[in-house]
Amino acid sequence: MLPNYKLVSRESKVENTVIRVGDCTIGGGAPVVIAGPCAVEEEEMMVKLACKLKRLGVHILRGGAYKPRTSPYSFQGLGVAGLRILADAGRAAGMPVITELTDAAHISDVCRYTDIIQIGSRNMQNFGLLQEVGRLKFPVMLKRGLSATLEEWLLAAEYIMAEGNREVILCERGIRSFETYTRNTFDINAIPAVKLLSHLPLIADPSHGTGRRELVLPVARAAMAAGADGVMLEVHPNPDQALSDGQQSLKPEELVSFMGELTNNTRLHTKASA
Repeated sequence: MLPNYKLVSRESKVENTVIRVGDCTIGGGAPVVIAGPCAVEEEEMMVKLACKLKRLGVHILRGGAYKPRTSPYSFQGLGVAGLRILADAGRAAGMPVITELTDAAHISDVCRYTDIIQIGSRNMQNFGLLQEVGRLKFPVMLKRGLSATLEEWLLAAEYIMAEGNREVILCERGIRSFETYTRNTFDINAIPAVKLLSHLPLIADPSHGTGRRELVLPVARAAMAAGADGVMLEVHPNPDQALSDGQQSLKPEELVSFMGELTNNTRLHTKASA
């Protein structure tokens, strides 16, 4: 008997879904790294950072133009101007880009300037927004809600797929728990569990999952070992001066060893499969 999330379930499709964005393949076996600042701040910094990330081997550039924040007094993003900067940086570096969509009114602009739509954790059960992106022929990354069960998360993905959009990527970003040392509790269990339940590709976000710079890469390694198809990392050239989430942002040079590990592991996997 099929679960309530019929289209998302492994029972409805045994083989893994593979999503192609430009030259990048998500869910095809090779790990994908998405990186960039939490928020787009200014063009020169963004272009320089994007080119540096590309040289390090990053596949997709991230950056927020619309930033829903807990406090109304926090930096809320640059809007359309931020989208243009993100698009210019992606073109300069030769990378596809991803940004968060927070309001259906912004769909046309987000689709014009980016390659993947991100639905953030606060909007995971914004069913009207999910249905809107479900009517698009556009890749969508759906983050798990702050306190969502796996079934609730997969049913949210079902809302998108039920409207016809099959290009859905899941993103585990940690859940709220009693622990206060970390920003969230990153749910490693969710990765192999969702891989059993669903055919959709899954990306891990240890930046939001931990909220602490020194924990991001250890948890990223754990996520890859658990079976994630890739990771999304917040990276900023000067985290202490970042307008958003500097405490969980890596410096570009901190990625060097991690990217080398991924490259070596991919080579070993390719040899073993040959």
